[in-house]
Amino acid sequence: MTEVLLRVLVVAFLAAAIVAVAVIVRKMMRSRGLTSLLAPKAQKRLEVIDQVTIDAKHKLVLIRRDNVEHLLLTGGPIDIVIETGIGAPREASETTSPPSLRQHPPHPLGVAAE
Repeated sequence: MTEVLLRVLVVAFLAAAIVAVAVIVRKMMRSRGLTSLLAPKAQKRLEVIDQVTIDAKHKLVLIRRDNVEHLLLTGGPIDIVIETGIGAPREASETTSPPSLRQHPPHPLGVAAE
């Protein structure tokens, strides 16, 4: 009787080991192999910075993607992009003012320009 019980336990252990190996092999086949198990995870590119509930349906959501923020209005029939490029680096043409404004400071109110 003990021999039969021992053999059943050995068969059960071997079956569990075969199932465990099959699960590991299947997971490796779906991914890129053993390197995917050991490789560091990719850096997050998208995150929710802040959100505000406007009413029962609508929310304002501020998200950041690649260090550029976007303001979205969600809910209702469609989602709307309110503002985009918040915090984006400005181009050189945007950061400098036109030459006419740099050369002549604004005149105080009531003083006519000559």
